Amino acid sequence: MRAHSHLSRAALAVACALALAPAVGAPAPDPKAVSKADSAPAVVNNSPLNARMFAQLLVAEFEARNGNKPVAYQLMLEAANASLDEALFNRAVEIASETGDGNAALSAVKAWRNAVPTSVLASRTEVRLLLMLDRFPEAANATRTMLDLTPVTDRAATFSSLPRLFARNRDRKKNAEMLEPVLKPWIAQSDTRVAASISLARSQAAAGNIDRALDLTRTAHAHEPDAQLPALLALELLTSTPDADAIVIDHLKAKPDASAMRVLYARVLSSMQRYADAAVQLDAVTRQNPQLPAPWLTLAALQLELKKPAEATATVNKYLAGVRNGTITAPESAASAAAADDEDGDDDADDTNQGNAQAYFLLARAAEQQRDFRGAEAWLAKVTEPQRALDVAARRAELLAKQGKLKQAVETVRKAPENTPDAPRTKLVLEAQLYSDAKQWSAAEAVFADATRKFPKDAELLYQQAMMAEKLNRLEDMERMLRRVIEIRPDHHHAYNALGYSLAERNLRLPEARELIVKALELSPGEPFITDSLGWVEYRLGNSQEALRLLKEAYRLRPDVEIGVHLGELLWVTGDRDEARRILREVQLRDATNDVLRDTLARLKVTL
Repeated sequence: MRAHSHLSRAALAVACALALAPAVGAPAPDPKAVSKADSAPAVVNNSPLNARMFAQLLVAEFEARNGNKPVAYQLMLEAANASLDEALFNRAVEIASETGDGNAALSAVKAWRNAVPTSVLASRTEVRLLLMLDRFPEAANATRTMLDLTPVTDRAATFSSLPRLFARNRDRKKNAEMLEPVLKPWIAQSDTRVAASISLARSQAAAGNIDRALDLTRTAHAHEPDAQLPALLALELLTSTPDADAIVIDHLKAKPDASAMRVLYARVLSSMQRYADAAVQLDAVTRQNPQLPAPWLTLAALQLELKKPAEATATVNKYLAGVRNGTITAPESAASAAAADDEDGDDDADDTNQGNAQAYFLLARAAEQQRDFRGAEAWLAKVTEPQRALDVAARRAELLAKQGKLKQAVETVRKAPENTPDAPRTKLVLEAQLYSDAKQWSAAEAVFADATRKFPKDAELLYQQAMMAEKLNRLEDMERMLRRVIEIRPDHHHAYNALGYSLAERNLRLPEARELIVKALELSPGEPFITDSLGWVEYRLGNSQEALRLLKEAYRLRPDVEIGVHLGELLWVTGDRDEARRILREVQLRDATNDVLRDTLARLKVTL
């Protein structure tokens, strides 16, 4: 260490000499060129950066660049203490951090805070370093100081950042416990109640304390019903608790013209398969802001999910009329944009048609639902963009398959153009899906086998092949493929879930099945279909109450037909037959043709 110190002093002496000497070759100023105005005394702002300090900083950076970070750190910290310059303190922290010496970095921050006690940046840096050093209780205490120093205008952003900062600690419950006393005084203050409550609510939600998170969100919302933060968090909580719905609805009453919030609300409702509720929100948006294109098209798609093709057709026609008369701006397609740059491009009407491809696809689906296959084909013919050729071929193939023309459907997909890098893979998936929809499992499995040979590292294709092997009751092949999927992609939660559920469904190796499903749930926490699988394996293991809890939770989060069937069966066998019938009727209304539903009703001899 002494040798480095002597080297630094020598370098410092050279740097001082360079700093004090005139630049080599620099011309002397011409006295005649100096005007009388220039000779007037100028206002001088003295800087603490004298020649000696300049040289010291020069040497510090020189030593840092050459790998002698400890000496660079010491020189930089000395300069910072001498000048009380925050930028130099910050640089000293950076140099120590680059060496991985967290304690040295923390010492520099403490010196910085002592030198400039009111520095917000020093306080934030201290919190960040303590978190990096996994000194979480100390970081929580330092956060108090940081919040006290933060200007009023910046506090909301600081509150919002806290859950993300403390997320470094994987003990989410501990984070919530630490932040509770830190934020409690700010929740008590009127001007910071909303931001502080939502910050703590997010931390509680991350810890799994949904009821506490909801209470805090209610507190914030009650204080400012038109504030956006509580409503946004309520949307996130909605997938965990239906009670969050009331906050969003009340917020929309306070701000009825909040179209962006309605669109987000509709998106969450759709993800929960609450299509009718989502449609209500989007219908309101189309009335409030009819110039926005996306809500019209999404509303039509929801109406098709609800099997209301006439309403969907009316919605799309209103959208197209708005595009024609200029009250709605159609999403511009790639082909339209290219034509706009081409002086010899097609006319405006053709460009508009190309830009409305999504509308035509929706109209084709509506015609198909009404068994008007010729009408559906006519709408597809209006989509002329080369980039959408494969999409059009896929829809045509589906139409043919639904008319019992499977061979023609497959040929339509095979002849579709391959004008994108992903097209060859996409065509194989489409062909396999046609066979799968027709329940020709062997043909579908053969196509997926061909796909996995062409794309050997594609875990998703192998997963789909495994699902076809299961349909063919080739369980050993299915298990081998799924384990290969997990080997290729260790985070493929669907593979763990599929393997575990398949074992549970056949009452085989139930402890292993449970272990696989728990792993899937760790990779995708709260996922309703995996929660359903775990409930099913608990049922098979004889743990009826735990199974019932899990299946109710899964169905509440995602009222899917097959999840509902599982819940209905468990309610039936545990004696709650009235509730079982209610659930099974509910799912029957969604899809009376579902094979799992029909098989379960027949096996249990349930009449609805």
